[in-house]
Amino acid sequence: MNNQEAADGAEKEFSLGKAALEREDTLVALTHLERALRQQNTPGWYSYLGYCIAKERGQFRKGVEFCQRSLTEEPDHPGHYYNLGRVHLASGDKVEALRVLREGMAKGGSPEIGRLLEGLGQRSPLLFPSLSRTHPLNRYLGLLLKRLGLR
Repeated sequence: MNNQEAADGAEKEFSLGKAALEREDTLVALTHLERALRQQNTPGWYSYLGYCIAKERGQFRKGVEFCQRSLTEEPDHPGHYYNLGRVHLASGDKVEALRVLREGMAKGGSPEIGRLLEGLGQRSPLLFPSLSRTHPLNRYLGLLLKRLGLR
């Protein structure tokens, strides 16, 4: 197999992996992405692999590292921010996920990032605007009212 055939095979595997990701079939995507990266080491593909590894294997730190590796190579690619944000969400770090997704929107954004941000929702307005969001009155009274269905 020559270099062109290997590159074509890697591209095909990567395309199949991305298609599986669009269907939220991360196990199949993981298989295709690993094959693609074995055939051709393309740094921009690592963010997709990072998300799959985090989601399927629970290796969140490795997933973050792979996504950041892709961001180092292609800092303006919104797909890498999207994948990194999803890794942080899978690990339970919503605050960092929001920061990364907003940064991705600032770098050009994508419809996927917009939908994910919209799905995460917005914060309710403060009950007592003169107090900080972390003040106990705002926090606990807000939680109580939400549980009672009044907010």
